[in-house]
Amino acid sequence: MAKFLTELDCHLKSSCENIWILDSSLIYESDIVGRIVVPAGFETDLASVPRLIVIYELWGNRCHREAVIHDYLYRQDSVPQASKLQADRVFLEAMRVRGKPFYIRWFMFAGVVAFGWMSYHRKKVFP
Repeated sequence: MAKFLTELDCHLKSSCENIWILDSSLIYESDIVGRIVVPAGFETDLASVPRLIVIYELWGNRCHREAVIHDYLYRQDSVPQASKLQADRVFLEAMRVRGKPFYIRWFMFAGVVAFGWMSYHRKKVFP
């Protein structure tokens, strides 16, 4: 059964860029791709929700742990390697595991399915 094995432990690196750094590994057991260990030192923007007032108020600042897992799986050299579809499905799975409401899960999932191609495999885990 899918579940988070550790809590999100991170600090803000740069407020102007909204970049966060993991202070310890985030570990998630996925039914889709198996165990995912996002290493300490990994940099993420958490969830890339547009900062338009209405959109951000409804869907922003809600799925940080899930977004870190998704960001990691989108990297060229993540372990395990995941296709874009697998990474997007893990994001949806993790939101369900964390008890996010249906309207949050499906809106955010639709967003990564539609626009994630702009980020998929564009970066490495540690540049």
